[in-house]
Amino acid sequence: MSEPRELTVTFIPGVTPGKWIHRWEDRMRQVPLVVHPVSEVHQLDAVRAGESDMAFVRLPVDKTGLNVIPLYTELSVVVAPKDHPIAAFEEIDVAELADEYLLADPDDFPAWRDISTEIKDGTRKPLPPMASVEEALDLVEAGLGILILPMSVARHFNRRALRARVVTGVPESGIGLAWLQSQAPLPDDFDAVIEEFIGVVRGRSANSSRQPSVQAKQDAAPKKGAKAPTKGGAPARGGAAKGKGGAGKGGANLRGGGRPGGKGRAQKRGR
Repeated sequence: MSEPRELTVTFIPGVTPGKWIHRWEDRMRQVPLVVHPVSEVHQLDAVRAGESDMAFVRLPVDKTGLNVIPLYTELSVVVAPKDHPIAAFEEIDVAELADEYLLADPDDFPAWRDISTEIKDGTRKPLPPMASVEEALDLVEAGLGILILPMSVARHFNRRALRARVVTGVPESGIGLAWLQSQAPLPDDFDAVIEEFIGVVRGRSANSSRQPSVQAKQDAAPKKGAKAPTKGGAPARGGAAKGKGGAGKGGANLRGGGRPGGKGRAQKRGR
């Protein structure tokens, strides 16, 4: 591969790109990797604006005009004040949260929506304004309700006054990698750089034949069985040059060890 510009990647809270950054720096020092944190609400803004090459996103997302590949899933947790009854359990079923006030759009959690007492009774109050996860956690800490979050996000915003417990009965959260679709090859072999990063994130080894960098090395290496040219550039006839000291007249006697007169010495030794 040639040496194109830097690769720019954004990531959301809960995604820890450190291990991928280290792998990239070990393998692709010629292409600087620049990473920027972004909020989940704006996780695709930089990619769609052409300000970032790729983005770690929380799934699902609108795939219009994008390439999106899933990477991994993670458990969900319920977050509540530390003196809340959930603190006594290691995990809890979503059905046990039917009487709680969930600080989220009920349609985002159908399993909870369908068993919610306040929704059945028609007594659910409108959601208070929340512009970020931090603001939502402020409301949880104030005792106004609970949150259901991906485990990595709850750990990222960990607070001593709150407790997080695994909640079952709700879908796991997924993380993916997204980048813009392109109908034409990217300049400076950048499509190969994109593929290289995908391989790093997916855990391909540095010697994997699926990595473009490895393929490029293999293509550049001499082909097995190719005849090396002689000094001066002309290929040897029959695999050896004739002439003084060669395989022609007056050349080495290979049966006698590859030296003139070797046959006679071999006979004297009883061969």
